[in-house]
Amino acid sequence: MNFRPRRAEEPEINLIPFIDVLLVVLIFLMLTTTYSKFTELQLNLPRANAERARERPQEIVVSVTADGRYSVNRNLLGGRSVELLTRALAEASRAQPEAVLIISADAAAAHQSVISVMEAARRAGLMRVTFATQAPGGADSR
Repeated sequence: MNFRPRRAEEPEINLIPFIDVLLVVLIFLMLTTTYSKFTELQLNLPRANAERARERPQEIVVSVTADGRYSVNRNLLGGRSVELLTRALAEASRAQPEAVLIISADAAAAHQSVISVMEAARRAGLMRVTFATQAPGGADSR
């Protein structure tokens, strides 16, 4: 039996695989950063001239109350059906074929009421739809 302590082998650090991995990572980063400039969107944003007065298009205003009643251009409708609303919008759009539909809904109005107005606008052929909002200060905004 050999009771002499064995001599521990010196750990050997092999740098060749480490260098290979770093070169592969470097090549990957070089290739991906080269193509990143081609994936950016080039946008030319419009400029606004604040001094020029804004021309307002013809408007059809649909108001939706909190309990789901509709009015088209301040004329209260007798029912709440989509068909009745479609007829009212079609009649209002005959006089103004390029009109913008403005949906002015109460904050407590049901989501379905607003969707019904949008469905009626689609059926009436009104494609330009926007929503009226109120600024935090209380002034109306469109």
